[in-house]
Amino acid sequence: MNRSCNLESARGQGPRDLGVTLDVVPETHDVSEPEHRAPLPVEIPVTENTADDALDLKTQVVRFVLTGGLSAVVDYGLYVLLMAFGVTRDLAKAISFVAGTTTAYLINRRWTFKAEPSRARFVAVVALYAVTFLAQVGINRVLNESLPDEWWRVPFAFVVAQGTATVINFVVQRAVIFRIR
Repeated sequence: MNRSCNLESARGQGPRDLGVTLDVVPETHDVSEPEHRAPLPVEIPVTENTADDALDLKTQVVRFVLTGGLSAVVDYGLYVLLMAFGVTRDLAKAISFVAGTTTAYLINRRWTFKAEPSRARFVAVVALYAVTFLAQVGINRVLNESLPDEWWRVPFAFVVAQGTATVINFVVQRAVIFRIR
């Protein structure tokens, strides 16, 4: 339905026609059966702007590194805390990895890559995190067992394992996962 509106007349300033046409489209509601799907995972609303406009590489790298830094604090802090409470090294690393990567995914999806929720993307991230989990725990274990028992061994092994997983994660997420629609 088209309705012409004389804006000047509407303001009481005379009958001048400005040639503005407003289209009034009635709202439609889908009354069909709702589709039953599993809910998406809970997301942290980091930013209101979730537009699909891609950020440039430099901005994405900076945001990914900042997010990774926060996630590494979560990961390493929980790792050390769990070992202090007597949890075995590998189990502590596994738990802390899951906490750190979950933090990273929730923030990166919204802030770094500005991506809408997607089941396909979520499945791809879970698969990627499974691979980087195995790589990170394995690298951490090999380095902890092969390096001398010095004060720097645990943080060094952690940084190398974390760094390797971070590079893999960024490349795969930017090139593959956050291009999935």
